[in-house]
Amino acid sequence: MAAIGVHFGYTCACVAIFKDGRADVVANDAGDRVTPAVVAYRDNEQIVGIAAKQGRVRNAANTVVKVKQVLGRLFEDQETCAHKVESKCPLVNKGDKPHYEITTQEQTKYIVPEEVAKLILEKMRVTAQSALDSDVTDAVITVPFEFTEAQKSALRGAAEAAGFNVLRLIHEPSAALLAYNIGQDCPSGKSHVLVYKLGGTSLSVTALQVNGGMFRVLDTHTDHSIGGENFTQALAQHLAAEFKRSFKQDVSSSARAMMKLMNGADMAKHSLSTLGSANCFVDSLHDGMDFDCNVSRARFELLCSPLFNKSIRPIKVLLEHVGLSASDINKVVLCGGSARIPRLHQLIGELFPDVELLSSAPPDEVIAVGAALEAGLLVGRDEPSLEDETLTVEACASDILVKEVDQSGTEVFNVLLPSGTPLPARRHHTLRGQGRLSSLCLELYQRAAQQPEKLAMIILRDLEPKEERHDIDTVLTMKRDGSLHVSCVEQSSGKSEAITIAAAS
Repeated sequence: MAAIGVHFGYTCACVAIFKDGRADVVANDAGDRVTPAVVAYRDNEQIVGIAAKQGRVRNAANTVVKVKQVLGRLFEDQETCAHKVESKCPLVNKGDKPHYEITTQEQTKYIVPEEVAKLILEKMRVTAQSALDSDVTDAVITVPFEFTEAQKSALRGAAEAAGFNVLRLIHEPSAALLAYNIGQDCPSGKSHVLVYKLGGTSLSVTALQVNGGMFRVLDTHTDHSIGGENFTQALAQHLAAEFKRSFKQDVSSSARAMMKLMNGADMAKHSLSTLGSANCFVDSLHDGMDFDCNVSRARFELLCSPLFNKSIRPIKVLLEHVGLSASDINKVVLCGGSARIPRLHQLIGELFPDVELLSSAPPDEVIAVGAALEAGLLVGRDEPSLEDETLTVEACASDILVKEVDQSGTEVFNVLLPSGTPLPARRHHTLRGQGRLSSLCLELYQRAAQQPEKLAMIILRDLEPKEERHDIDTVLTMKRDGSLHVSCVEQSSGKSEAITIAAAS
């Protein structure tokens, strides 16, 4: 059996198929592996992808871009209001829901965002099925970590309307980890991974803890004020300045001319990720004048230097918030089309000099690959165990420690249940004490922030003094609700004590 993985982004969409034990991204009918998430409405047809994006210069009022920003939102939402200001296609209020106002053949119709998303997802399904040469509909679709239930429901509904059988919605950072097999080749042991995703209109940085094949999101930071379009805009403004210098004509106030320059700058930006320079040619930019300009990578990096610094800053903020340092991160996964930019690689590498930066898979394709691998698992044709699934599980929120005294008399803390341990969990520990003692005390702590805080104390009294040491068998059991049950039994006498701590995690 085969299955499909879809990454539906703010500016682009990508589809991968799982077949014969592997996941591969599929090119669309234009030969592109990534499809612009753009829909253009014309008289009797809807156009999806690169043709719609390129035709936006002539048909901006009937071309919908970045529909994901308003999917599942109310008209009065802050994100909807921001989208309304930016969109060339009018957005109106109908029943507290946003609708796009489309005018063709002197007729006006109102389109809900879910209908636009359906057309894009339908394009993804047709693209995948053409590669598979069969009517496969089973799919896993990715969502940002911050998506609300209403947004998830809207996306699922659009996917089902597009003909998909949605096996699961998974978070984009989890899909990125699955694509690189992180956590799947090491069934035990805790590690930390940073997922850095820089897409067309937003930046998200997520810190995850990988423990026994389980992914736990420690925190995520999303910034919708920075994305690949900001780099394109900076380059387009430079091109406008070059045109003014050469032709003494200012085109910065012409929406049509700037849209042409944005298209040219976008293509040049992609070329500069692999080449040292790129040529930007715009046909009939202004008053019939063509524009031809060469841009070096060094010039591009200089123009975007403040934007690059802004793109890196959230990493430091996130690490500080979760209490980790750069040395605590074991791997960094790069996602999103703008994560291809060499200067960003360099800046991230400087933050993590001893950490592996994972970018061998194209960053704008990696999330779709992870989704396809998850889909392959769910249709039951993959070899790995069900530990590969991305599940929502309860986990221990903080380290549970026991305080003991070593041979030198120094107090030491030993971790019995590490934070992130999937629940329920059970741990066995042997507490040892001098034989001359008639009582022993077991103290349990949880690590909140950096300082351990006492949870409970158990005292075993009336122990028989003896020459050899006392051995106390201790069993800790934490349930899914975070409650902790602790029992202690002295091996030789059988004396026991037990307590239950409510919601220790």
